[in-house]
Amino acid sequence: MKLMEELEARGLLAQTSGYNEILDLFENEKVTVYTGFDPTGDSFHVGHLVQLLTLLRLQRFGHRIVCLFGGGTAMIGDPSAKNEMRPILTKETINKNIEKFKMQAAKFLDISQCVILNNAEWLCGLDYIDFLREIGIHFSVNRMLASECYKNRLNSGLTFFELNYMLMQSYDFLILNKNYDCQVQIGGSDQWSNMLAGVELIRKKNKNKTYAISTNLLTTSDGRKMGKTEKGAIWLDSQKTSIYDFYQYFRNIDDGDVIKCFKMLTMISLEDIENYECDIEKNTNELKELMAFEITSLVHGCEEASKALDVSRKIFGKKDYEQVPQVNIKYDFFKNDEIKITDLIRLSGLSKSNSESLRLIKQGGITINDLVITDYGKCFKEEDLKNGIVIKKGKKRIIKCVI
Repeated sequence: MKLMEELEARGLLAQTSGYNEILDLFENEKVTVYTGFDPTGDSFHVGHLVQLLTLLRLQRFGHRIVCLFGGGTAMIGDPSAKNEMRPILTKETINKNIEKFKMQAAKFLDISQCVILNNAEWLCGLDYIDFLREIGIHFSVNRMLASECYKNRLNSGLTFFELNYMLMQSYDFLILNKNYDCQVQIGGSDQWSNMLAGVELIRKKNKNKTYAISTNLLTTSDGRKMGKTEKGAIWLDSQKTSIYDFYQYFRNIDDGDVIKCFKMLTMISLEDIENYECDIEKNTNELKELMAFEITSLVHGCEEASKALDVSRKIFGKKDYEQVPQVNIKYDFFKNDEIKITDLIRLSGLSKSNSESLRLIKQGGITINDLVITDYGKCFKEEDLKNGIVIKKGKKRIIKCVI
């Protein structure tokens, strides 16, 4: 199967700036392709997996990968899909984040065969007047404001600071095309306007033909962005999201999203996935386990994935609660040696507020030590928590509270 056909079959392709031309290019040449990562955080999250694994697929087809870390663009912040301006980061924070990104990228890609760059090398030393004269002259503000990455911000406030982002990302592509013969940029569908602007800038400046490919964002079957929980994002760093929680997130996804995750987030062959799709109704849980294991293996290694699988089976199979994630409840939260059940549920992280705790209890969604709780006025003493009590929210969330 050809590269573009595989990307399409896996549900990865969103848009291209010339499908047939790109298809021929990948078939007949070893192409240099780049993806940019702005280090606005200190870890990749689940959403980044789509890009990382797409780059891995490209690398396995023999193409050259440029990983561009946005040491310069991160100082501005991408306004795409944001309702307000991102916090301004220090250079020191950005550089630390880049080093962490590099280490995580090395888990997926053969870094020795990649070109690793930081756009601060050419952005931070730019002469502003020269940049406006050479680059700014090619951009229409009317077209920029009509693009998806900006128009959604017009009502909530878009700063001139952020308006420069498209020019900077386009300039990146221009530099990479000139210095590294980079012909293709790949990014998430939220980057489509920025990527097209880069293609157009190169055409105007150098008359070169370049291309943009956008990948679908990772969403659930009902359209919600995947990789978010009540606790926040699902990170690839085990210090931010435990390996067990990472595994369990995918183990618990909706049945309708299992095949999508196999296609987009694993390296399992499409032929095997087609067989899984035929079998999904009969063996849903087994395939969920396999999918969660495969994704966890890619991110954290086979050994750690096996441990997470084993713990999950013990917890949800044999009711062995020794391996359940624990939350320590401080003595300060007890009043007269007691703590209310609504407070305990909130402090465990299973609800965001006491009112949500109350609602969960009324709906019969909370069990403590395998008993359904109906008394929302119930209190626990310090002694009750010394050996730990196990709180379950529905069938999928479980926490052990200890003091």
